[in-house]
Formats: sequence, structure tokens, C-alpha cells
Amino acid sequence: MLEDKSQELTPISKLGEFGLIKHLTENFPIVQNSTRLSIGDDAAIIDSEGQKVVVSTDMLAEGVHFNLGYVPLKHLGYKSVVVNLSDIAAMNATPTQILVSVAVSNRFPVEALEEIYAGIALACNRYKVDLIGGDTTSSNAGLVISVTAIGLENEDKIVKRNGAKPNDLLVVTGDLGGAYLGLQILEREHSVYLANPNMQPEMEGYDYILERQLKPEARTDVKAKLAQLDVLPTSMIDVSDGLASEILHLSDQSKVGFNVYEEKIPMDETTIHTADELNLNPAMAALNGGEDYELLFTIASSDFDKIKNHPDFTIIGHATENNAGNFLIARGSNQLIPLTAQGWDAFLNKE
Repeated sequence: MLEDKSQELTPISKLGEFGLIKHLTENFPIVQNSTRLSIGDDAAIIDSEGQKVVVSTDMLAEGVHFNLGYVPLKHLGYKSVVVNLSDIAAMNATPTQILVSVAVSNRFPVEALEEIYAGIALACNRYKVDLIGGDTTSSNAGLVISVTAIGLENEDKIVKRNGAKPNDLLVVTGDLGGAYLGLQILEREHSVYLANPNMQPEMEGYDYILERQLKPEARTDVKAKLAQLDVLPTSMIDVSDGLASEILHLSDQSKVGFNVYEEKIPMDETTIHTADELNLNPAMAALNGGEDYELLFTIASSDFDKIKNHPDFTIIGHATENNAGNFLIARGSNQLIPLTAQGWDAFLNKE
């Protein structure tokens, strides 16, 4: 859990709840002009200055969303922020503040929480957001981290899930499937370790997909890139639960169908090679794996020329009439495979 086992660890009871909060948060600087009052009072104050406030929250629970057998606490803190900022980016808004609440058992010393908050601090610095509040409490069921993210944007620039129209182009950022394959490698090596603690993990060559799983990044850069291209998406969502699941969400909210071309789904070479090694279909990893935190969005077909050659964006399909359904067009053929949501579901899946 902690890299340095030799130091004397501090029980949380020594600081108490309020002392712990002060200890963990006193070195977080304020960088956003909209943050008028931060940690230390009964509530924070945010000045929206005429913009709309966008709010999202996500919870990460030990044994459901992460396994501390192979997830470093610092990475966990960083990721807990990123997954929430990704939701703000998916609204085409700019993240500005976060609140962090942690439920923790007495098996965690203060130093473990320091590691988590060091990761949170790295994310705050990387994305220029302010930590403005939260809570800590005890837990009898392992570690739970809940983050609420706040963002700001003018109403006419906010993008929802319900704006896609037939013939709109379906676009995704980055590449997909890497986080799922990174998880498979971590699970494999963890199982080997449990069977024989003297075995060294075989991680060489998997750096990219391991980082995609352990330290993902939120695509907060996409908003500016689209603005430079003079493109405003008609609908948007982040890819947290798998490409297929997110397409079905857009379909449901926008009342359209989608055709997606398997050969167009962007994947990194390491993802493809690792899938082959594990005897997995890389396209299925992209469609159903989740945790890539890329952005999936639709644009008007008239914007095709603006986006077609951009290295960060890949057109993978198009919207159809609502009654046409949602289909994957198989690689090298015209076979239509119905899209089904087989991605992450916290009530069905466990790490």
C-alpha cells in the first residue's frame, strides 16, 4: 500500500476528523477566479459570473472499482479526479472545482491518505482545478472515494447527449481498448503473485496500456481543439463504460440509430498486440472494455471537411433514423451486428 514500510505510521485517530481534513488539504492552492470561498467554512462559494454551472459526481469503491493489490494509492487519487473531470469535458465545459469525500477503515494510516491526496493534488495542478471541500468518515467496507466535479460554460456552448440527428457523423477522440487490456495484464500478474509471491511481475512492453488503466487522462483539451476548428458537437458523452454502451446512450437520448464501422475504431498497436497475446478480440475490448475516458460525439455532416484530417479525431460511423437500430458493420464485410451494452456495470462487475 505504501512504498516505505520502515517509517512509523500515524493512526487516523491521532489527528481526528477535522485535523485530518486540515492536514490533507492545507497545501492546495486556489487557482480559479470563480472560487470565492474554499475549505474551512460550512460551504464553499463559487461565482459563476453569468455562466452555467455543470456538476457531476462519481464514486470509486474498493473491491468494485479498484484492487489495492496492484493499484498504487497515488494513482488512485489521481484517477478519482480524472474520471469526474471527464464528465465535465463531455459537456463541453471547463472544470473548475472539485469536492472529495473519503470513507476509510482504521487499517489505513494517515500516510496512506497522504498518498491519495498527493495524487489528487497532481490532478488539481494538471487540470487547474481547485479542491474546495469534501468529507471524511470511517468505513467498515474498505476504501471509498467520492469526487464531485464542477465546471462552467456559456449555455450555448454546452453539449448534451440528446442533440444528434440522422446523418450526423460519429466521432471519437484518441484510441480505445487500452485501459481494458491494461487491466487484464494487471489481473494476470496479480494472480501469478498470489500463487507465488517470489515471481516477478512481467510488465515490460505494456507501459502504454498500464498507464491507460492506472493513470488515465481527461480530454479537457478537446473543447479548445473543436473551437479552433469551428465545430460544436451536436451530442457528446465520455467513454467510461465501453464504446458500445456509450453509443447506445446517445441513441437513447437523441432518438437516433447508429452504424459503426469496426475497421474505423482507433486502437493503439500495444492494445492490438496484447489482445492477440491474450486471445481476445481487440475490437471487443474497445466496444465493451470501458475506462478509456475518451470523448464520443456527433457532428453535422457539413463539418466533415473541418475534422477529417485532424490527428486527435476519428470518424467511426454515422447516425441513422431512430427505427433503424444500432449496428456494428464487421471488418471486411457488410455484415450488420446488433450493438449490445456489455460494458462496465458496477452492480454486475467486480474487479
